Amino acid sequence: PTPAIHWIKEGGELPDNRTFFENFKKTLKIIDVSEADSGNYKCIARNILGSAHHVISVTVKAAPYWITAPRNLVLSPGEDGTLICRANGNPKPNISWLANGVPI
Repeated sequence: PTPAIHWIKEGGELPDNRTFFENFKKTLKIIDVSEADSGNYKCIARNILGSAHHVISVTVKAAPYWITAPRNLVLSPGEDGTLICRANGNPKPNISWLANGVPI
């Protein structure tokens, strides 16, 4: 008989309100993917004669994005200033500081 298909995310839950099944549950679709969606997803096919499964590893890559975007400073002589540059991504980005195009 045609097997029933079931999907699970190992060590977690399928994303709420962003998970859809297509093609008689043979296709798992996740919309608005985030880095938290990375992991192992298991597809299980089961009928009265037995079951089979396959694990699909999903890695979500992300271009660098700002956690806290740098802000311009206007300072007077003798004042102190702090520049903050917080970025993330996958793989984790390298942050470099330059003054007038020269690394500092």
